[in-house]
Amino acid sequence: MKVTLINHSDTLGGASVVTYRLMQALQQEGVDARLLVLMKSSDDDKVEQVCSRRRRNVAFFTERINIFLRNGFSKPNLFKISTASHGVSVASHPLVKNADVIVINWINQGMMSLDEIEAVTQMGKPVVWIMHDMWCLTGVCHHALECDRYKQQCGNCQFIRGGSVNNDLSHATWLRKRNLYEKSNIHFVAVSQWLADKARESQLLHDANISVIHHAFPVEFYKTQPSSQVPSQLLSLPQNHKLIVMGAARLDDPIKGFDYAIEAVNTFVERYPEKAKECQLVLFGDIRDASLLEKIKLKYSHIGRVNDQKTLRHLYAMASVVLSTSHYETLGATLIEGQAAGCVPVAFAHDGRKDIIDHKINGYIASYKSPQSIADGIAWAIETSPDREMLHRSVHDRFASQVIAQKYIKLFQSLIS
Repeated sequence: MKVTLINHSDTLGGASVVTYRLMQALQQEGVDARLLVLMKSSDDDKVEQVCSRRRRNVAFFTERINIFLRNGFSKPNLFKISTASHGVSVASHPLVKNADVIVINWINQGMMSLDEIEAVTQMGKPVVWIMHDMWCLTGVCHHALECDRYKQQCGNCQFIRGGSVNNDLSHATWLRKRNLYEKSNIHFVAVSQWLADKARESQLLHDANISVIHHAFPVEFYKTQPSSQVPSQLLSLPQNHKLIVMGAARLDDPIKGFDYAIEAVNTFVERYPEKAKECQLVLFGDIRDASLLEKIKLKYSHIGRVNDQKTLRHLYAMASVVLSTSHYETLGATLIEGQAAGCVPVAFAHDGRKDIIDHKINGYIASYKSPQSIADGIAWAIETSPDREMLHRSVHDRFASQVIAQKYIKLFQSLIS
């Protein structure tokens, strides 16, 4: 079976990482899986770049300039929305033409236009579209936040400057998506039950074929005990403290809820002073406003961006708790990685994180937007210390690469037959 996955990149960004992992997982199960990308960073010969850098830049900048103009020259939300108005030629590429199954992933910012997606769907091959966020079911946004206009017809969009025009860019793109879906036979995959529920309550995808298959994770990698040599990035961390880990590409991205994390650990210090003396907060990822760190009352370390997975594995192995206070997560990679290494996840879980945590069994589900509830969860995790092997096993059974690859193979076979 020849499967071609299409994604914006092979290593840059969360969707790229999980798509690359899926390709590897399928390969390990005997599938001839390849990855076609707009931006290639790895040296993997199973990954091919679809076009030149110049052609890529033309597609990217044309779409962004169009959004900028249609959005009243407003910059703040420029990358919170996508229109897929422009892209590169994919249908003519040999990896697509020779594939038995085509798997579309995150294709925004110049990879595929809606017209090109339609061209691929008209090739007579099974097409699977993995939804990494809400974009497939909305007009233009990747996360709708509190807005529910996607349940009817998008328009009057919060991310479009002014936000008071029903027939705005979001509505125009919504109409184009509706036209695409009506003419195409696409099987959608939601990476969490929460995302599937959102899709089924949307006007665009309520009648679509939707499966729920989680991302594939190399869970055994995170269980493997790291070498006794501590990576230089972690040398300053104490060996006699219980570490609470929180990470993101950008910690103070508003969607990550960093303000709730700060208030939660401060509440933890106030409510549980004796437990707090045993703990230290470890933050990884970029941060634009470093002054936010001055508000943290718990002892903390900010180790910056962690690019090496072995360093991340070592950090999780040293830690007791992995924390997530995001407003929305389609699934929640750091929780799965941490749990695979034996950390207790403590998180808001009104979204895809519900698929990871069973409350007070393998983690703690805090009340949304309640720092006090997160603080109680940290205290519970520190005091209870669930068995690390049990934590790993619960992740393995649901997210291990082999488990996920077999689910996709079964789906592909059903579409081919």
